[in-house]
This record gives sequence, structure tokens and C-alpha cells, in this order.
Amino acid sequence: MRLFVGDDWAEDHHDVEVMDTSGRRLVKARLPEGVAGMTRLHSIIGDLVGEDADDTEVLIGIETDRGPWVGALVAAGYPVLAVYPLQAARFRDRLGVSGAKSDAGDAHVLADMVRTHSHELRPVAGDSARAEAIKVVARMHKMMIWERTRHTQRLRHALRDYFPAALVGFEDLDAADTLELLAKAPTPAQAARLTTTQIGAALKGARRRNVADKAATIAAALRCEHLGQPEVVTDADAATVRALVAVLTVLNSQIKTLGGQVDAHFGQHPAAEIILSQPGLGQALGARVLAEFGDDHDRYASAKARKNYAGTSPITRASGRKKVAVARFVHNDRLLDALTSQAFSALSRSPGARAYYDKQRALGVGHNPALRQLANSRPCPHRPS
Repeated sequence: MRLFVGDDWAEDHHDVEVMDTSGRRLVKARLPEGVAGMTRLHSIIGDLVGEDADDTEVLIGIETDRGPWVGALVAAGYPVLAVYPLQAARFRDRLGVSGAKSDAGDAHVLADMVRTHSHELRPVAGDSARAEAIKVVARMHKMMIWERTRHTQRLRHALRDYFPAALVGFEDLDAADTLELLAKAPTPAQAARLTTTQIGAALKGARRRNVADKAATIAAALRCEHLGQPEVVTDADAATVRALVAVLTVLNSQIKTLGGQVDAHFGQHPAAEIILSQPGLGQALGARVLAEFGDDHDRYASAKARKNYAGTSPITRASGRKKVAVARFVHNDRLLDALTSQAFSALSRSPGARAYYDKQRALGVGHNPALRQLANSRPCPHRPS
């Protein structure tokens, strides 16, 4: 006996449908999130199975592969199949062309997908708890770095509107010394009154070199004449800059703190030494690669599947006499970013990587495609080839 369960997750509930091998609906229910909902799901399945529990297989399809709910399903022994949302959307179009959508309807779609295409769906990976912990801190660490970049660009645009001298005087807008000086003097008039001693103190606090020369250069840039805005507009712009400086200061602090957590968790993983032996991989980047690939050695059916997941393998589009290879746009963005960063870093650390990259470029391959091919040529960082 086989039962197929479609589980459509919303913010505070799960719409569930259970069907048999013929596609007949057996149960349809809306379950609350949490322990109560999980208990109710076990009860529903238990009532359907009855005394044939040992001879019954229950497959569950859900549009996520993480979270307490999925963890509880896996812990209970159910085979859980992670369905990519785009797959479910395309399958939904097969069942109806009206474009109608509902949570209950999505549960039906998921159950039917599991019934007819379970052999093509990916089971939830059995990564270790340590790998999951690395994923949590590594993802947040990288997200905060991306947020710092976004806020730095916002700060750059704000300064360009009323304080262009700051863009000339300060090289790194997210650096600690720059943020300290902008917090003290967010307007052109206030910045022009900064002394070289004050500027030098900020540079020393950020452990800069050639403090005297850099302080004199910054002071000269801040005191030069530049186009500006009326005083009332300048004051308003200064208020926004103070806010952005405060946000960037907190982000810098938390990125440093989370970086320590990434190092601590990654250093305790048994595959850390193997990963760090790869050219171009350090603590932070190695943790990101491990986190996104996972440490379940049975997660990928082949090297091709691993490359497809990372987005480093191209897609071939063939129709009639036309055949082209294009970049794969459906992929794990975080993993592709980590692998291309590793490939770029390896150019200066591995003569073999440099030679491979130069060969691709000599053949007319662009920079980014060459990095993707270089990433493909690297062995699996946590599973010996």
C-alpha cells in the first residue's frame, strides 16, 4: 500500500491532501503550524494505514527542504520529497488552464506530483546537524555583507547629492575611520573644520598606515570648494547620512561577530581540513561552500547533478538546426557566488588554475564563463574524487 501526501505550507498553517495510487482523494485537511498540526497529521495517516503500517509507504511532497516541520517529518521516518516551486507551478498548469490557485489546490498538485513523478523528485538531504548550523551562520554572514554593500551604495548616492568632497577624500565609505569622521562631520562645513589631528586619530583607530600623509590628503580634499545644496537641504541630507552611518557601523560589528561564529562552527566539522586544502578556499568561503553543498554524500546522483545545482553547468537549447549553450539561471545563487569567488581567488594561488583560466580566455571564452568552467574543474571540496 502506498499513500501520497501533498503539503502546502503557509505562514501559520499547512493544507494537506492524501491520495492513493489511483489518484483518489482520501483526506483533505488544514493543519495548524507546530506540534498540534504535526500530531494531527500523524493521526490522519495512522487512521488510513490502520494495522498495515509495516506494509505501507507514505511519500510526502512539500515546497521546502528545511525548517522544524520538515525536520519533524524526516525524524518520523517519512520519505520527504522537496518540490521546487517552479516545478509545482508548471505541473499546476497541466491540471487546469484557468490560472486559478489556492492552498488546497496546491496541496492536491503536490500529492499528484509525488504520486506520478516521485522517481524524478529530490528527497530532502540528510545533512548533519553540524552542517545545518554552518549553513545558518554562513548564510546570515553573507547576507549581512550584501546588506552592507547595499547601504554603502545608498551612502555614496546620498553624499554625491550634497557632499561630493567626501567621495574624493574617503576611499572606503564602509571603513571604520570613514564612518567615524562622517558621524562627527556629516556636512561640508563641519568636515572642512576637521583638523588633521582629528582625522589622524580616526585613521589610527582603524589601524591605517602612513597616517600623517593620509590625514593631510583627506583634510585637503574636504576643504576644497565643491558644488553644494542650500543649507536646509544639506541639513536634511546630513540626517540621512547619520542614519546610514549608524546602520553601517552596526553591520560592520555584526559581520565581525558572525565571522567568528562561522569560523568556530566550520572548524569543528570533520571535512574542514579537506576543504581548506583547496586553492582559493579560506574559512569564510569554505564554510559557505560546505553549507550550500551539504555533507550528505548521497545527496547528488552524479557530478552532473552537483554542477546543475551549483549553476556552473550550461543549458543546451536545441531546436531544428539551431543549438546553443547558455548559462543556467535556475540554481543556488549563494553556492554559485561562493564557487566563482573560489575560482577567482584560485587564479593567484594555483598555477594550474591560472593556466586553465588563461587557456579558456585564449579560446574566446568570457571572464564569467571561464570562472564557471574553472569551478567545474575543481574536485568536490569535501568528498575525495
